[in-house]
Amino acid sequence: MPTGERVQRYRCADYGHRFSKHFPQKKLYSTNAHLAPDQVGALGAQGAKNLDKQAQEIRLARRKQVHTPTENEIKAAPQIEKLLVQLKNDGKNVGTVRNYRKTFNRLLRAGADLFEPENVKAILADLPNKPRAKKNMVAQLSVWFDFNEINWRPPKYTGESEIPYIPTEAQLDLLIAALGKIAATFCQILKETGARPGEISAVTWESINFEAKTLRIGAEKGSNSMILPLSDKAIKMIGNLPQGTTYIFKKADSMRSNLYRQRRIIAQRLAAPSLNQISFKTFRHWKGTTEQHKTKDPWHVKLILGHKSITSTETYIHIEKMLYQNEENDNYIVKVADTLEETIKLMEVGFEFHTEAEGHKLYRKRKPRQ
Repeated sequence: MPTGERVQRYRCADYGHRFSKHFPQKKLYSTNAHLAPDQVGALGAQGAKNLDKQAQEIRLARRKQVHTPTENEIKAAPQIEKLLVQLKNDGKNVGTVRNYRKTFNRLLRAGADLFEPENVKAILADLPNKPRAKKNMVAQLSVWFDFNEINWRPPKYTGESEIPYIPTEAQLDLLIAALGKIAATFCQILKETGARPGEISAVTWESINFEAKTLRIGAEKGSNSMILPLSDKAIKMIGNLPQGTTYIFKKADSMRSNLYRQRRIIAQRLAAPSLNQISFKTFRHWKGTTEQHKTKDPWHVKLILGHKSITSTETYIHIEKMLYQNEENDNYIVKVADTLEETIKLMEVGFEFHTEAEGHKLYRKRKPRQ
């Protein structure tokens, strides 16, 4: 038998002749999906199961061998776990605790000794992360060194903010229409509420008031909880989802991976590469920016997004000014309403009262960005 190969022996059912066929040894490292039906039959049910079992064992072994912990990782591991438990006990949410772990792992993989401040600063300086991300990492490292009673002088990163990608409403609707049922519903809710993905993934069936068409949201990151309206479209999409579990959606990370996978296929199929720039966070940026543009009321935007401080809302004031600076300030659609019925119809589609002229009530709303 040639080196590195296995031999599959066959017996002719009609004449009893025996013959062999050589297969490369590497075939043992995959499942029996690569085998032709007659080969699977020749292996027999037990042989096929053995191949599957062997392939699974090899995959697990390889997964375990992906990374060998370094000396710095081994040394830091106990203290990292203690700190993470402390953060949890102090009321930090799951996402925040997970971000601490990611930061520590990122630095350790880069070769940092978390008990040597100057070494950590040098490693941090060489990381390709943006200044804003490094600024957040410095804040987490300050908690780490304080927990371990180690003095350090934290480096200063300015953390300049960038103007995020703000798509048109038509682009968002195009993506939502092409997504699968669950992902489309998730994104439709993000679009209408401007909530964070973690907040929507935590929504239960009890959070939905189908009669009042509202959604109760428990906020993340120290924000305020909210009760926000949903459109008939969103209510119908939610009602069409499978029930039987407490939560409507899976965890945010799982939903995010699902979005990225579908988005890539959709962008290629529709020849619309700009769709690849739309993430879950994009929906929040779009909501905050368009609400600020429509109302010119940052306190309204603060309420919608659940911000504790108006300082957080100022981001959307800046984005709105940058995005719409070339537009006319009076770029409105204006309608007249003289009766209660006319007023209700206009307000249902987004018009707001502006002024009265010659005994008529004037309502207006901004024209959508093309």
